[in-house]
Amino acid sequence: MMRFPVSGWYPELAEQVERAQEELRRDMDAVGRRKMLRLLDAQNALLAESKLMRFTAGFKLAWGMAKELEADGFYFFEREEERICRPAEQVDA
Repeated sequence: MMRFPVSGWYPELAEQVERAQEELRRDMDAVGRRKMLRLLDAQNALLAESKLMRFTAGFKLAWGMAKELEADGFYFFEREEERICRPAEQVDA
């Protein structure tokens, strides 16, 4: 928490976390604190891994979409605009 403080982003949550930490320090012995810290470390590692997995899945999805678009030719707004507008211009003429 010291390395990446969130107190400026979410002051209410940061205050709740600090109160909970103080209560744990006061109410738990050293062995209980070590167990709690191991549990929190494992939970944080799991959260970081799931964030990485979600990012990777999103990146793969975007990459696949880009490859599909590339197979049809790269998308250019101007070309799309010409394709859409030309038929209307021809009908008016």
